[in-house]
Amino acid sequence: MTRAFGPPPSLAEIEALAKQAFESIPNLLRLQCGEVPIRIQDFPVDETVAEMGLESPFELLGLYQGVSLGGRGANAVSEDVDMVFLYRRPILDYWSETEERLEDLVRHVLIHEIGHHFGLSDEDMEAIEDAAGG
Repeated sequence: MTRAFGPPPSLAEIEALAKQAFESIPNLLRLQCGEVPIRIQDFPVDETVAEMGLESPFELLGLYQGVSLGGRGANAVSEDVDMVFLYRRPILDYWSETEERLEDLVRHVLIHEIGHHFGLSDEDMEAIEDAAGG
């Protein structure tokens, strides 16, 4: 039996999945995120790979950049713009090795990175994921 395969999901398609995933996050958390931008890139930049000591850019599915809310003082001014990155190629590589649905994987990575913004524990993030349908 011949199976037809289409092209891998594009940056725009992963972005659409991320927006859909963001909408599934519990309302209270989503409102607290404010305007934290979500960027979809094929890979992390070389500087990020080097700073994190990664052997390969495929090791990083997503990244929260900025200062977590728990790490800010009352008068702290962040020089970095808070931002969430999702990396398409590592996500697709991971997805191809599992039986997980792509939508679920994107939601998992997004919630995990947003969790870093709020300084949440892994258990807190799992509870949010469960509430979001994951």
